[in-house]
Amino acid sequence: MPNFIVRCGIYRTLHVLQARDDYRRGTKVIARTPRGLEVGEVLRDCDERLASEMANAPTGNIQRAVTPQDQAEITKIASTAKTEFQTCKRIIEELHLPMELVDIEHLFGGERIVIYYLSEDRVDFREIVKRLASEFQTRIEMRQIGVRDEAKLLADYGDCGKPVCCNTHLSQMPPVTMKMAKLQKSTLDPTKISGRCGRLKCCLRYEYDTYEELQRELPPIGAEIVTRVGRGRVLGHEILAQQVLVATEDNRRILIPAQDVLTVLRKSDSRSSKPMQTGSEPLADEE
Repeated sequence: MPNFIVRCGIYRTLHVLQARDDYRRGTKVIARTPRGLEVGEVLRDCDERLASEMANAPTGNIQRAVTPQDQAEITKIASTAKTEFQTCKRIIEELHLPMELVDIEHLFGGERIVIYYLSEDRVDFREIVKRLASEFQTRIEMRQIGVRDEAKLLADYGDCGKPVCCNTHLSQMPPVTMKMAKLQKSTLDPTKISGRCGRLKCCLRYEYDTYEELQRELPPIGAEIVTRVGRGRVLGHEILAQQVLVATEDNRRILIPAQDVLTVLRKSDSRSSKPMQTGSEPLADEE
């Protein structure tokens, strides 16, 4: 039986699903996953290489392509989502629970309704689950999420003008640190390097490995070097341009190509040497 990579649920989780028939990319399907019956979108067939890379992905099987009857049920579920959200919000307020309702997901098969929420404190769900189960006549699952997950569910467009990465192609949230912004000499203004979630933008992670690889080819900050124009000390890097800012023996500062560095005489302790940024933005201390 052929396998396909299928994206399911409002979390857009990637599944590896078996099927009896062949499906084209973009086909809407009804799939049986570990959560129950869900609506999914076929992304592509799953060969051996992808299967090994996605060994931990949820599995299941494709039941059928979405039929007109299925589409009518999907439309009905979507039309009741706003009412279900307001009902849940009302019950939370009546019970004075310390939580913020983010979204509700009603599975296609009706096996459960998943409640996504934010909370800094531990919440006693016994009463709300009891009341919601009575209201909706199905199983209720409470799922606490973080601010990045909230953006994945609700955000639309980023500062770049394109749909946010977390809600399109990213299957996992990559760890992002201030070190990545500093290495790429991004502005350190929090309002410019923060995404819709209020955390550092995921795109700071994309080119970080390339920057690290290119930086390893340059003499370290503070190193004593011999260049084609004489001896000097490394003050800073232009990593992508593969250039080095050098203080010469006659107190000049010049920017030279990395290939003009003939010898590294002494490498300084990188922990005691602070990189110099050649742009207009000063470097901030790492958090």
